Parts: sequence; C-alpha cells; structure tokens
Amino acid sequence: MSFPNPTPRPEGELEQLKRIWRPPSGLGFLTVVNNTYIGLFYVGAAVMFFVLAGILALIMRTQLAVPDNDLVSDGLYNQLFTMHGTMMMFLFAVPAVEAMGVYLLPNMLAARDLPFPRLSAFAFWAYLIGGSVFFLSIFWGLAPDGGWFMYPPLTSIEYSPADNADFWLLGIGFIEISAIAGAIEIVCGVLLTRAPGMSLDKMPVYAWAMLVFAGMIIFAFPAVILATLLLELERAFGWPFFIPGQGGDPLLWQHLFWFFGHPEVYIIFLPAAGMVSMIVPTIAQKPLVGYRLVVLAVIGTGVLSFGLWVHHMFATGLPQLSLSFFSAASMAVAIPSGIQIFAWIATIASGKVRLTTPSLFILGFLFIFTIGGLTGVMVAMVPFDWQAHDTYFIVAHLHYVLIGGMVFPLFAAFYYWVPVASRRALSEKVGRWVFGLMFVGVNVAFFPMHITGLIGMPRRVSTYPADLGWGDLNMVSTIGAYLIGAGVLLFLIDVARNFRITSADNAGNVWNAPTLEWLPNDNYATRSIPIVASRDPLWDQPGLAEDVEAGRYYLPNAPTGYRETIVTSPVTAEPRYIVQIPGPGWFHVLAAAFTAACFLLLTVKLVTPAIICGVLAVFFVLAWAWQLDPGPTHPPVDIGGGLKLPVYKTGSGSHSWWATICFLLVAGTTFLCMIFSYLFLWLSNVGDWPPAGTALPALSWASGSAALYLASALLAWGASRTLAAGRLWTSQGLLLLGALPALCGALGVDGWGFWQAGLRPQDHAYGAAVYTILCLTGVFAFTLAIFTPFLTLRAAFGRLDTARRASFDVGLLLFYYTAGQALVGLLLTHGFPRAVG
Repeated sequence: MSFPNPTPRPEGELEQLKRIWRPPSGLGFLTVVNNTYIGLFYVGAAVMFFVLAGILALIMRTQLAVPDNDLVSDGLYNQLFTMHGTMMMFLFAVPAVEAMGVYLLPNMLAARDLPFPRLSAFAFWAYLIGGSVFFLSIFWGLAPDGGWFMYPPLTSIEYSPADNADFWLLGIGFIEISAIAGAIEIVCGVLLTRAPGMSLDKMPVYAWAMLVFAGMIIFAFPAVILATLLLELERAFGWPFFIPGQGGDPLLWQHLFWFFGHPEVYIIFLPAAGMVSMIVPTIAQKPLVGYRLVVLAVIGTGVLSFGLWVHHMFATGLPQLSLSFFSAASMAVAIPSGIQIFAWIATIASGKVRLTTPSLFILGFLFIFTIGGLTGVMVAMVPFDWQAHDTYFIVAHLHYVLIGGMVFPLFAAFYYWVPVASRRALSEKVGRWVFGLMFVGVNVAFFPMHITGLIGMPRRVSTYPADLGWGDLNMVSTIGAYLIGAGVLLFLIDVARNFRITSADNAGNVWNAPTLEWLPNDNYATRSIPIVASRDPLWDQPGLAEDVEAGRYYLPNAPTGYRETIVTSPVTAEPRYIVQIPGPGWFHVLAAAFTAACFLLLTVKLVTPAIICGVLAVFFVLAWAWQLDPGPTHPPVDIGGGLKLPVYKTGSGSHSWWATICFLLVAGTTFLCMIFSYLFLWLSNVGDWPPAGTALPALSWASGSAALYLASALLAWGASRTLAAGRLWTSQGLLLLGALPALCGALGVDGWGFWQAGLRPQDHAYGAAVYTILCLTGVFAFTLAIFTPFLTLRAAFGRLDTARRASFDVGLLLFYYTAGQALVGLLLTHGFPRAVG
C-alpha cells in the first residue's frame, strides 16, 4: 500500500491514543513522563537557575561598581562568584540545552517520545532537587568558595576544612550524573526513533548537533566526575592525589577538569548552533546552504574540542612543545565554527529576512559570538595569554562566547518554538525590547572589561583602590549588567502574560517552518508517523500535515494498547520494531529523590541517614527496573501500509542494548581518565613510583586474580549459551554461583595482595591510585552483586526466559566490561612498575 493512505481511520482510535497518552492528574502529575511536560519542566528549572545566578552576578557587579565598596565581605564575594559560575555552567547551560532536546527531538523526529522517558524524568527530578539544595547552601554559609574550577590545594582539606567544597564536589558530581542520563537518552532517541525515511543525510542539523552534544557529554563529563571523586577521597579519607609532599600533583586536577571544561564550552555551543541552523532557513524561507558542510563542521567541532584543554593552562609552566600544539589546536577549532557562520550568512543572503524577534536574536548572536571568537584567537596565542591570563580580559572573552554563543540562540529558540507548546506566541513588540536591552546590556557590560583587563584588573577581586583608574569602567559594566537584568525581567513578564501550555491547541506553524516539530501534535506527538522524503518535509511534501493528522501514515493507533513508537535503523531509518514505552510511575521519582538525599547527606557527613537513603534509592531503582523488559507479549502488529513489526527485540538490535553500550562508554572513559591520572602521577614522581621501600605483591596474586576474572567472563558467556538453548536455571546458576563469585573473588584476591604487601592509600599517591583503580572495578562488582540476584528473581517470577532476555543481555554486557576493565587494571598496577623498574 502506498502512502498516504486515503482510507478513513476507524472511529475511536484517536480517543484511545488520547486516553493512553493522557498525563495523570492531581498529585500523580508529578509522575508524568511525557517529553512535552518533562521538557518544559526542565527548561523552566534551567531558566530559574539562570535568573538566580544572574541575581548573584548583579550583587557582584554592584560590589565592583565603585572603588573600596564594602557591600559584601571578601568571603561572601568568593561564594558569590563560585556559585555564579557553577550555576551558569552546571545548572543552567548544559541542562537548558539538554532540556530543549528532550522537548524538541521527539517532535522533530516524528517519534511518540524518547525511548526511555522515565530516564529523562529521573534526570530532571535529580537535577531539580540537587540543584535547589545546592543553591540554598549560600543561605547557610555552606556555599563553595573555591571558584567554579575548584583548584587544589586551595580546596584541599588543609585550606578548606569546612563542608563548602564538599557541596561542590558531591553536589555537582551528582548533577553531572543526571546530565549523562539525559545524554544516553538523546543518543538512543536520535539514532533509533527517527521517522521512517529520515536517513542520516535527511536528519535535521539540530538532531545532528544534539547527537554530537550527547556524545561529548559521554566522553567529557567522566573526567570531571573522576576529578571530583579523587578530591573527595583526598578530603574525606586522606588519599593524597593532589598533595606534592606525598606524591600528588595539583596540576592533575587542572588536566582532568579542563579535559571536561573546554569541551564544555562546545557542549553548550553546538546545540545552540543547531538551533540557529533550524531558525535561519525559516527566517530566510530558504533551505540551509551547505547542509553537509555544516554537519561536518558540527562533528569536527566536537572532535577538535577535546584537544584544547591545555588552552586554559598556558601559564602553568608546561613544556613549550605542548603549548605550541594546543595553541595551534585552539586556533584550528575556529575553522568549523567559521564554516557554520558563513553557511548561516549565505542562507540569510539568499532569502528575504523577516526581522522578527528570533531574527534579531540570531543577528545579535552572530555579532557577539564573532567578537568572542576573535578574542578567543587572541588568547590562543601563548605570549598574549601570558599577559591577559586571569585578568578581566578573560572575563570579557568568556562572556562574549557564552552569552553570544548560547544565551542569544536560546532566547531566539524560546521566541521561535513557543508556538509549538503554547496557545499563544510570545509578544513581538515586547520581544524587540527584550532583545534591545540584552544586546545593548551585553556590549555595555563586557566590552569595557577588555580594557579593564588590559590595564591590569585581575579576576576574582572583591574590591580595588580608587587610584588604579578602574572605577569608571566598572561603573559602565555594572550599568550594562543591570540592562541585561532588565531584559531578562521583561522576558519573564512576557512569558507570564502569553505562555499557556497546551497538549493540542497550540499557536501553530506561525513562521512557515519546514520541519516536523510543526506538525499538529498532542501528548502522543503526531497522530501518525510520516515517511520523510527530504530535509524540509513541510516545504517539499504538500499536504503532509493534513495527512499525518488524518492518520494516513504509520502507527495511527495503539495496536498493543500501550504507549508505543517505532524503532528504526540507525543509518537509513528503516522500521525495525515497535517499542512499548513506559508510562507514569512513582519509582523513578522516588529513586531520584533518595539518590539526591544520599549525596547531600554525605556532604554534611550524616553517614547513617545517607546509607539509608542510598539503600532506598537502590530499592526504587530495582522496582523501576522490575517493570521494564515486557517481553514479546504481543504478536507482530500492523502499523499501516501492510507492514507488520515485532513488538520486542533482544541483542544488539535492542534499544536497551544501545543504552547499555552508551553507559559503558561513560564507564570506560572514566577508567581511561584514571589510567591517565596514574601515568601522570608517575611522570610527576619519576624514579619514585612506586616510592622507595614499597613492597609489591608477588605476581602470583595478579595471576590468580586474572584467572578468576577470565573465568567470570567465560562463565557469563556460558550462561548466555545455555539460556539460548532453553536451560534457564542452568544459565542462572552459572551467573549467580559461578560468574559472580569468580568476579568478586578476583577483586578480593587482587586487593588483598596489595594490602598484605603493606601498601596503604593514605601514605602516597601511588597507593591511592592503585586502590582507586580497584575501587572503580569494585563499583561494578557491587552493582553485579545486586543485579545478578535480581535477574534470578525475575526468572523465578516468569519475567526472564529464552525469548524475554533483554535484562539478561544487559547483565552480560556488565560482566564482560567489568572483567575487561579489571584485566587492564591488573596489567597497569602489577606490570607497569616492574616493566620500567
């Protein structure tokens, strides 16, 4: 049957879709998982943190408006600039663009929802609870005060004995885990739930940008998570990773932090650039010029950004060859950014631009971001960076890049996409005032800072004497900051007046945009899932919106009686199977709440309540997981056009398998960062690694441990084979009584070998590094010690068998990964000192 299908749909289908996808009411609304709600909640929370961080900035600018001001104390000022930077980077920038992705991507890809909606909801609640408590710490005098970069030794226990630094380390580390959960959801959603026909070369640039964004989170955030773990181990247990007198090195923190920190700039820029690539064709009413080049530029920016972290460390005394390499890389990254800018300019030049509010914000973005890019090239030059380092020139550069490269596109996106979610568009008249105040305010606030920095004003000072000549420039900057604040306030008033959330009766395609998010939608997204034949389907496929709304394409109903969407192939987007999507529930909400409580209670050293909350969090995660993996509960269903698809998939074709692989990439990157840390500390202690007098365990300990790790992997493989052969309880016995004891025994043998040799983690960085490598494997052993009995319990209740084995496949991947990581750790900790010594 060809599409669109002219046959009228049966009565009652639409009502069934509305009923199945209807969010719960009353208190149960907190359990909602629809992307249309979670995405908006996410955006709203990010804007809240943006406003709160902006208020902190206004307090700082008021303090600096005149010389010798005593509005706030030095200590409070340290907390203010630490909280401002931390909130803008961790609680606003990344969550805001991730939230926009959660909201827009399903509609843009014509999917009913992302494949793991409860994971998105879990990430949101964890972020909201953890971020709110983190902000409130400033009212208790517990806010971190070591800068958003938290450099040791100033943040080590010797110089920061209070809990302030711990709030940053545990709070932000936990929030980053939430960001990783969202990134895994986005990768699986973009690769597996696109509309049929939407091959990679027809995918919207925004979807490409979000895919690269999520991949960058997966590979960049583990570095800062490991860094926070190492510093917390040092503060809480005395493991000396950053104490030079005991073999540590403070520069290790900078390497780990900036390996995350510079990609972080592009992590928030690329989604914003993706938004621009969607808005520019609409305001020009022309297809994007150079689509393939723009996609390559997005990918190239993501790759190059990982080679720039030493850009922030030019003044730390690194070798000249390193400085030259990273200086060149810092300039090279301007090339893909330039490709995108010229593509946007060419698209604008090829059409007739309408000067709407989104258009103004896009033009403002091009101007401000270009200035930030030019100063970025300047600070990429090592001699200039030595002069401007840690002055207000860097503050100016940073804000031109971040505000121009992210905030202005985000505000353009708000004005552009609000008609998708609201009954009314935002006010064009008010929007022009918002743009004017923000554009003028940014330039008035931050352009003078270039001059202030060049005449010698350092960053992070709470006041200055009048005779230095900085007063007038600081007053101008303060006025500009208040203009930005006035623009944001006017925007909030506009939202309060005009934004009215709706599931179906939205303002419509007011811009004549070409992409699928502008199709008529409801809580179930589009009534039917279309076949995509071009990059601009609403322009190139006449009548598409009417045919989709009439149910003339794929999946116009709910054939299994549950929430569903189509899983398509990653490259060509051919339909593969129907995935049943989980609906609302309390378990993911409670899991997020108790996980946040566990981390926050650990921060204030309430260990027993923290352990209780941790146990409850694990219980609710398992209860949540118990409801997953429904199995082949329904025969293949007709989704339209005579096409029948299965409703269940296992192995590498399963969306759960892809999500697990993404998670293991995060774990592997964390472990690679630990290997880097081990080798970096070795280079810092050449000739004394391990330290003189350290007794290493006999190789027999490593040999025995390696044999057990290999046995664990082989037994897990055997369990898979026996399950495939239909011997369910034999497979469970091999896992529970074979693979798991072998894995835990191997870890115990390895750890005991080092302990009986006299190695202690508090004595030297070598011992701390060795035991941390063991602990990273121990985390997975502990996870499997919980998950393996969980699988056996599922088998006992008929939720795991030869056909229904997606959860079993996840467990196998964990066993294989843990054994592989452990063997690499064995080779490093037992072989490397002997190999060089």
